[in-house]
Order: sequence, then C-alpha cells, then structure tokens
Amino acid sequence: MSAARPGFAFLRRHPAHWVALGFGSGLAPRAPGTVGTLWAWAAFVVLERWLDDRGFVLLIALSLAVGLWACTVTARHLDVADPSAVVWDEVVAFWIVLWVLQPSGFWGQFAAFLLFRYLDAAKPGPVGWADRLWKRRPGEPIALRHGAGILFDDLVAAGCTLLFLAVWLRIWSA
Repeated sequence: MSAARPGFAFLRRHPAHWVALGFGSGLAPRAPGTVGTLWAWAAFVVLERWLDDRGFVLLIALSLAVGLWACTVTARHLDVADPSAVVWDEVVAFWIVLWVLQPSGFWGQFAAFLLFRYLDAAKPGPVGWADRLWKRRPGEPIALRHGAGILFDDLVAAGCTLLFLAVWLRIWSA
C-alpha cells in the first residue's frame, strides 16, 4: 500500500478511515474526489426522504465534527497532509450545496455537481487561497489544523458554488 493509494486493508484498519475515505468511495483508482461527490449525491437523495431541515443541520454539523477527527487521523496514518483518497470533505461540502439548493431537480443538482467539482479540482481564487492556508511545512507532524484544512477548501468551494448559482439564477430570472 502506498501513502497515495490506500486499499481496502487500510480502510478496515481504523473507523476514521471508513469515514474519511467516504465509506470506500475514496478508494477509486481515478478521480476519487469525483467519486466521493457522486457518493454524496446518491446518499443525499436517499437521506432527503427521511430528514427535514433540522435533520440535515444535525447531520452536517455531526459530519463536520466527525470528519475533522477522521480526516486528521487518516492523513496522519497515511503521512500525507491532504490525501486524495480522503473524500469526506467533498461529501459534507456537497451535502451543504444540495441542502441549500433544495428544492431542485436533477438538472439543478447536476449543474451544482459540475460547478462544485470544477471549483474543488481547479481551485481558482478563494478556493486556492483556502487550500494553501493550512499547508504542511516540511518536517511538521500532521495535526488537527491539517484536518481542518482538508475540510476548509471544500467548504469554500461549496460557498462559491452556491454564490455562483444564486447570482446565475438571479440573472436568469430577471
């Protein structure tokens, strides 16, 4: 197992790995962030049948707290500050996008998916700033701040996605 490409044995080794690796979606050999975001979308579609707004707020808050722990532990175990296999950041951030975007149909969610993935992968503007904010320095041990950094740039990407969609919808409906 390399640090960049953990396998199923790594996933099973610690409960934090299950969460951080998006219940296995982060093990995808290509584009794990995209696969994790697709997993988040599918999970959201299932969860929205049972959760109201209060339920989603609780789910997102708990997912951020547990995710901070899980992403930090998993990054430490891999000895990589922001491993590509860690996709919990995409999961929670995209849940926020989908929840705020409701009610929306498939095409609205699909547009949000494409925009979120672009912002998360290309990291333009504020997303790039957020990504650089908590970078690991040579020789520095992986700490809670690195786990926060894993989550933070995706939360900024989610905010930018929502802002862009709100402006676009406002212009389109004018």
